[in-house]
Amino acid sequence: MSRTDIHERVQAHAEERAAQGRQRRRRIVTRRDGVQLEVDGRWLAGFCSNDYLGLALQFEVAAALQDAAAREGAGSTASHLVCGHHTLHEQLEREVAEWLEVPRALLFGSGFAANLAVQQALLTEEEDVCVQDRLNHASLIDATRLAGCRLRRYPHVDAEGALRQLRSATGGAAMLATDGVFSMDGDIAPLRALAQVARSEQALLYVDDAHGIGVVGAQGRGSVAEAGLGVEDVPLQLVTLGKALGGYGALVAGDAELVEHLAGNARPYIYTTALPPAQAAAALAAVKLARRDDWRRERLYELVALFRTSAGRLGLELMPSNTPIQPVLCGSEAVASAMSAALEQAGFLVGAIRPPTVPEGQSRLRVTFSTLHTPQQVQALVVAIADAREQVARGA
Repeated sequence: MSRTDIHERVQAHAEERAAQGRQRRRRIVTRRDGVQLEVDGRWLAGFCSNDYLGLALQFEVAAALQDAAAREGAGSTASHLVCGHHTLHEQLEREVAEWLEVPRALLFGSGFAANLAVQQALLTEEEDVCVQDRLNHASLIDATRLAGCRLRRYPHVDAEGALRQLRSATGGAAMLATDGVFSMDGDIAPLRALAQVARSEQALLYVDDAHGIGVVGAQGRGSVAEAGLGVEDVPLQLVTLGKALGGYGALVAGDAELVEHLAGNARPYIYTTALPPAQAAAALAAVKLARRDDWRRERLYELVALFRTSAGRLGLELMPSNTPIQPVLCGSEAVASAMSAALEQAGFLVGAIRPPTVPEGQSRLRVTFSTLHTPQQVQALVVAIADAREQVARGA
């Protein structure tokens, strides 16, 4: 029996992607100035980052990074359980736990690693099951597959569907996992209903709140707090440092016993180098600002409301989202890509999101907002999207 040639497989995949118009390419950003990005020699107004609170370039955050790097160097030199756990890591974990009003938090190098850690450490048997929203982030789906347990998926934001899947998956331990704010649709999971489902079926509810932390709820405490739930309802939640907090890394926060179990048993925690202390210092500064500066969220939601009102007047097809993630539906992949290109010509950088990231027939422009945007930029963007729609329609 002959083996499959990997190079031939890769080439065939590339040809298929090209035929479907689904190639992905990296854009090289030369410089940043607030929401302005220099890309390929042109300055564009960026409406595609996750820097919702404008903290990535904030002075206090950058100064904390520089000061800590000058004192502590570029890296942590080891894993947390060897000699890589620095006092700055400890301070960050305590600050986040206090912010979210939970007993413990544990720092990871990325949200992807954290989601894998939770499932690999807690769902250890083949008969265990993880029930997930169909539109959950890829890292949650991949984590279940890598953990080796059963994966069951329910229709988007359908708590009754989650209940049916849990009841049909008998035996073993059960976890119910959901995004808090969905990264491509911008809507929020029905966490109170899901908490009731998890309680009735003896399942652990785990919320990946990557796009909710810093943005949703009082003091930006996220979608779990916004739903009025505590650690008894949601024993573990993911806090990402690379979205509204403007940095890099993630934490799993919640029940002390479960977090301690992760620290001693989760392979993505044990067998990887700890986050650089300087990065933890920057994140610590960002968390303090996110807790303190309610004006950032207030301005952000004023911009979102302005966008939705202005887009409605011009007949743009939006999705039911009140978060800084505002998808503009385009339908086909070709239309989404063409509109994104037209927007770039007009001076705006907005990503075209296509399958398999979103379902077939639901390609879109993923418009995201930062507190650093101005009302004038938002209104200009809406006009540019409407113009791009007309331009693409004329060329069809």
